Amino acid sequence: MGLNFREKAWILLGILCCSSLICSVKAIVTYDRKAVIINGQRRILLSGSIHYPRSTPEMWPDLIQKAKDGGLDVIQTYVFWNGHEPSPGQYYFEDRYDLVKFIKVVQQAGLYVHLRIGPYVCAEWNFGGFPVWLKYVPGMVFRTDNEPFKAAMQKFTEKIVRMMKEEKLFETQGGPIILSQIENEYGPIEWEIGAPGKAYTKWVAEMAQGLSTGVPWIMCKQDDAPNSIINTCNGFYCENFKPNSDNKPKMWTENWTGWFTEFGGAVPYRPAEDIALSVARFIQNGGSFINYYMYHGGTNFDRTAGEFIATSYDYDAPLDEYGLPREPKYSHLKRLHKVIKLCEPALVSADPTVTSLGDKQEAHVFKSKSSCAAFLSNYNTSSAARVLFGGSTYDLPPWSVSILPDCKTEYYNTAKVQVRTSSIHMKMVPTNTPFSWGSYNEEIPSANDNGTFSQDGLVEQISITRDKTDYFWYLTDITISPDEKFLTGEDPLLTIGSAGHALHVFVNGQLAGTAYGSLEKPKLTFSQKIKLHAGVNKLALLSTAAGLPNVGVHYETWNTGVLGPVTLNGVNSGTWDMTKWKWSYKIGTKGEALSVHTLAGSSTVEWKEGSLVAKKQPLTWYKVRETEESMNHDHQQS
Repeated sequence: MGLNFREKAWILLGILCCSSLICSVKAIVTYDRKAVIINGQRRILLSGSIHYPRSTPEMWPDLIQKAKDGGLDVIQTYVFWNGHEPSPGQYYFEDRYDLVKFIKVVQQAGLYVHLRIGPYVCAEWNFGGFPVWLKYVPGMVFRTDNEPFKAAMQKFTEKIVRMMKEEKLFETQGGPIILSQIENEYGPIEWEIGAPGKAYTKWVAEMAQGLSTGVPWIMCKQDDAPNSIINTCNGFYCENFKPNSDNKPKMWTENWTGWFTEFGGAVPYRPAEDIALSVARFIQNGGSFINYYMYHGGTNFDRTAGEFIATSYDYDAPLDEYGLPREPKYSHLKRLHKVIKLCEPALVSADPTVTSLGDKQEAHVFKSKSSCAAFLSNYNTSSAARVLFGGSTYDLPPWSVSILPDCKTEYYNTAKVQVRTSSIHMKMVPTNTPFSWGSYNEEIPSANDNGTFSQDGLVEQISITRDKTDYFWYLTDITISPDEKFLTGEDPLLTIGSAGHALHVFVNGQLAGTAYGSLEKPKLTFSQKIKLHAGVNKLALLSTAAGLPNVGVHYETWNTGVLGPVTLNGVNSGTWDMTKWKWSYKIGTKGEALSVHTLAGSSTVEWKEGSLVAKKQPLTWYKVRETEESMNHDHQQS
């Protein structure tokens, strides 16, 4: 897409001086097969994902400055629908969800923004970014040719675009936003659902284009993206990706710097050398836009994590969860970015000439009238290679790329890390440290408590809690008559089927056992013998939702909570099917209602302290505070 006369004239007249210190430039943003074009100039753009709700506003300036210092041009973020519209028509754009403020901080740092509106985000975020109320709109089916869904997602998308326009945040208005995204990794979903998915893809592209943002739209992992939309790649490696049109640039929206951490799983790690190699290979194969997902992962605050996703969203990113540079990854990539920028004139002007330098070795050379850049590659994973190029020899470590910005001098090799490794280690607080601990034991509710309701049969958890809490109680009585006998003289077997994600079983106020699901198998079964006595036995089941699903075909239909069957086996009258019994239900925990989990706490809670602090007790809240002695000690040390 070249620039016409009117566009060129707009660029020349686009500088609006707002004051002697601040000027705003209205720029045309377009693209051709080589690159995104800003103000008539092709750009090699290096980007990093930083999600505004996964850090605090106080952190934003430092994170963004470190990204800039690390050699980035662009900050990429999703827009999180459920954070911005927690109730239909009730919007929230404050604190960690102050999207406009975040974008303006990026602008003040002199960086661009890639805004991934979605509004489906996946992102290991609760419900994939959709508000839970959306699930209960009549006739709702997510992410397909469904009128209720299209109406709701269009309304929110239009609101975000309108807000950006009102704040003049698109590049064509003098703002930093150079790219927008609609939908997210929809290609695999479309493939599964067929014709309705294809119709939805066509509709969503036309809807986005109709919003006239003035900047290009992209769709990632969408091989059949319409001509007006740039399709892009996500993955650990994307050097072989080709856009679906010769008129579109080769863009990589998610280069995964690590991976997310799930409950009970290992902490993922990706070496700096491998990330650098993936970037160099992408660039040498004609790529012009690379985004690191994540550059700073941050934290899943509150209850924002998706199903079985940990609170930490560190992602082994160049900036760790706390915003500190992770070495050698941060500095190794910083050096790479500097060298790529030295190559930029050649990269945007010429196509590469590829020649073999040996077995699994090759050279990619970009040469124009005024510039030359070369990438020398060794794809052997175990053996180093000495290659001859341009009359000189170069030593290439295994699985590496050397970059020669002048086609002569090696400025950088992806496997030669010249930065010291650093790491942060958490230490246990010594037991003699003067901290004051307190505990509060959660109460098991009864059917007569306020807020408890009863009905026959089991109910689905989220339909009742509407995801206002992770916790939902199922209560019933098991009455054993005096003449009832247990077969074989052993305790009866209680079996409970649950749609996840964790289940705590209490019999007569005592913990009988716990069962857990997992990310791969969220459904669980509790099966354990329990002790019952003659008369009425109180059965209490605490179902815990460890986040809601964030990915999958029509995941709005997935259920959570104790859905059965619930059986008691081993009584002489046969197996008891308790699934359709009368059950009582209670939303949440008493501790939550009393706000014991907040900084303010609750003045009505009696905390046990000192030797009375509960140990190894189920359903216990703990708090800790520094004593005056500790604070005085810290002050003396400082």
